[in-house]
Amino acid sequence: MPTVSPRILLLTPPLTQLNTPYPATAYIKGFLGGRGYAVTQADMGLRLVLRLFSVEGLKQVFAEIEAGDFDLSDNAKRMLRLQNRYLATITPVIRFLQNKDLTLAPRICHGRFLPEASRFDNVADLETAFGTMGLTDQARHLATLYLEDLADLIKETVGPHFGFSRYAEKLAMSATSFDPLHEALQAAPGLLDRMLLEELAAVLAQEQPEVVGFTVPFPGNLYGALRLAKRIKEISPTTVTIMGGGYPNTELRTIQEPRFFDYIDFLTLDDGEGPWLRLLEYLTAQKGRHAESGWGTSPLTPSPKRGGTGSAANVRLPSPRERGWG
Repeated sequence: MPTVSPRILLLTPPLTQLNTPYPATAYIKGFLGGRGYAVTQADMGLRLVLRLFSVEGLKQVFAEIEAGDFDLSDNAKRMLRLQNRYLATITPVIRFLQNKDLTLAPRICHGRFLPEASRFDNVADLETAFGTMGLTDQARHLATLYLEDLADLIKETVGPHFGFSRYAEKLAMSATSFDPLHEALQAAPGLLDRMLLEELAAVLAQEQPEVVGFTVPFPGNLYGALRLAKRIKEISPTTVTIMGGGYPNTELRTIQEPRFFDYIDFLTLDDGEGPWLRLLEYLTAQKGRHAESGWGTSPLTPSPKRGGTGSAANVRLPSPRERGWG
């Protein structure tokens, strides 16, 4: 049991597979919770998608498209003409995909319940593909096409980085320097970023974390993680931010970009359990040296903004090492 236990929040940034929860935060939560730490978790990708694919979310999307100066494709114009049907169907479709109302399957399959755009143009013979016993699976397929149509519209207009499993992936994969990602993060938040940050605000208000960890399993998670970390640092500069996961393990092991550590205080490598324990032991010891200050007021970690260097951690703490963009 730690003598001083910071409130820890573990975040999965957008976006991983929505129908297969990524297990990293659950594993770390269980591991740290078993050692006496107070840990909560949130899937920010899921929160963003549920916020976006709602009546109010789609109203914001359609309003911003109509107010903007977009060069719309014929398919996008078609969807704008159908916006009332999208607003009328989005709630029941999401409920169906969440297994909350499977009675919608016959209407999806046999009626003209769903508005249709380009994803429906080449729909195969569904009865042959799914058979007479696959009504629910067939309806899921059609509901997925419906959501992919909306995703195409969003990507074409208000959210060029949006994708269900490749959110802002190009910013991480194609960068030979940190500049494109840094510029995107310094730009004013777009509609999807604003939605994401509003969801973050609600989580932070509820959990009041002193340490926030991000799992970044794929390139598409990096932008979201850094966007969230940026906001956390803006509103609470001394909140400790930690990043780990598959992408840092493979792509950021030799990082040489100090600006990365404007957002992230510690980068963990390899298995997460050991680095997390050592980091928390180190931070707790640091907090003990500043007993008159709380977690949110003591200068716990070195970073460029505090006159130190960014830190990478696996087994060599508390000696920080400067790393940079690989």
